Amino acid sequence: MTVPRTDAGRGKPAPPGGGLIPFPAVDEVSRHCLSADEPESVHLEVHLPGRLDPARLRDAFGQALLAHPRVLVREVPGRGHRRSYAWELTGEPDGDPVDFAGRGPGALARARARALADCPPLTVSPPMRLAVVEAVGGTAVPEPPDDIRPAGTGTVLLLTAHHTALDAPSALRVLATTAERYSGTPALPIPGRIRPDRPDPAPGGSGGTGRALRTRPVRVAPDARPAPVRARAAGNGMLQADLPVPRRAAPAGSVPPWTVNDQLLAAAALTVGRWNASRGRPPGPVRITMPVDDRPRGTEMPMGNGTRLVEVAMAAEDPRDTDLLLGERPDPAAVARLLRTTARRTRDLKATRGSPWGAGAGLLTVPLLPVGIRGVLTRGARRAAAPWTSTVLVTNLGRVPYGLDFGDGGRATAVWFSAPARMPRGLSVAAASTGGRLHVTLRWSRALLGDAAGADLAGLFGEALSAVSLAPAPQLAPAPSPAPVPSDDPEAGPDATAGSADADGAGVGAGVGDAETGARAPRGRARGPGGPHRPDIPRPDTAPGAAHPTRDHRERPS
Repeated sequence: MTVPRTDAGRGKPAPPGGGLIPFPAVDEVSRHCLSADEPESVHLEVHLPGRLDPARLRDAFGQALLAHPRVLVREVPGRGHRRSYAWELTGEPDGDPVDFAGRGPGALARARARALADCPPLTVSPPMRLAVVEAVGGTAVPEPPDDIRPAGTGTVLLLTAHHTALDAPSALRVLATTAERYSGTPALPIPGRIRPDRPDPAPGGSGGTGRALRTRPVRVAPDARPAPVRARAAGNGMLQADLPVPRRAAPAGSVPPWTVNDQLLAAAALTVGRWNASRGRPPGPVRITMPVDDRPRGTEMPMGNGTRLVEVAMAAEDPRDTDLLLGERPDPAAVARLLRTTARRTRDLKATRGSPWGAGAGLLTVPLLPVGIRGVLTRGARRAAAPWTSTVLVTNLGRVPYGLDFGDGGRATAVWFSAPARMPRGLSVAAASTGGRLHVTLRWSRALLGDAAGADLAGLFGEALSAVSLAPAPQLAPAPSPAPVPSDDPEAGPDATAGSADADGAGVGAGVGDAETGARAPRGRARGPGGPHRPDIPRPDTAPGAAHPTRDHRERPS
């Protein structure tokens, strides 16, 4: 089938309907690897303190879809001998994508379970659906302050999108436009992301040392269920946590040397290392897949899968740090060294421009062979590369840049989302920041972990995030004083040639959108390796009640 190419999806306006868009490489690879056992769904939750008018919300969501016509697509049907897949721009929805799922915590649990198990079909436009859940008595959503919460009300907007067609930032942009249409307020200008310039691309699109990149990454150790039981398990489990944004210590007068995104990566690496050590697995390099989004976030944002995936090697540069990091209480100085290394690697990767999935995916999707043959080759390549697949996916939307103000329904009090967690990786961590809180979602494949094991892993992540927030800031080292220069001025004193201290902490660029809030930690209270014990040193709370998710989100994993 010959597909007329358009500029839709490349930042230019899409035709109102009837146009065809060939699948980009990311969409085609995802389409080849779809599995009924592990749906490729993106789930996004916006929690509101009040109730919404059903008719107004349905109308506002419809207007938002028309404002982003690239979302109104469906897959063009065809046979396996065609040369390419294509999206058809429909110009209007094929049906009503809004579902009012009822009231109470049972309705929210059912909507979450459906989001993890049932993808919207690619053959229906748009490939997303919006479930609206009303809470009674504050039991389905975290309770906002009393001065902004009507008594006994609350609403959750749960948007599910097929990841072959759309990613989480695109879905969030659609909900932001929905809020603007519902409340009648115009869109506010949104500042763009700042990226450091780096003309030379990072080798291979990965950050890290050569030793870490030449070694197979460790896998997340499966739980104690028998292997045949795990192999028959289907679907994903999920647990959401409401955590404080981790502190980022910085020398006086300078910006923090690492971002919250870097802290999330370090916490994920510590979580995997401690989890595997508790199950008798030897330590090894952890590699993390990190999406980076360079798109503008305003109404002109191109829809689709617009992030590029990079891999960050999380192995410590000093092998002696491994034992210090994986102990019962991670050593703060070793954590600080890991954070500095991570910040340097992510800064380089964010500044690099390249294809979303690298040259390999581009080669597999060249339309020289029929899609049926390319699908067989892609799935075979995926199986062959399974041992080299990254350990975990960590995606961070950062501080949500949209007001998400629904007028009489109130402003969003929390935003949660989750990314697919298909095997062989089997684990994803997703984070967004709203109102000074970090909303984290752990999602796992049930072929890897059961719900009880997933909850234990979420507890370890909370402890690890607390540990990285205690990492001390690098101390400012005074620059060496230059040699005294003889002066002809007889009044020049001995301090006339003294040098000044130079700060070594430079700010780093944002990831998908780093959360940059957080108070500074006190200086000089952390103990280095081998130093004397200090009873006043802040320690991560490893008690069972530490860094717990909100009560509504940890009683029962979805």
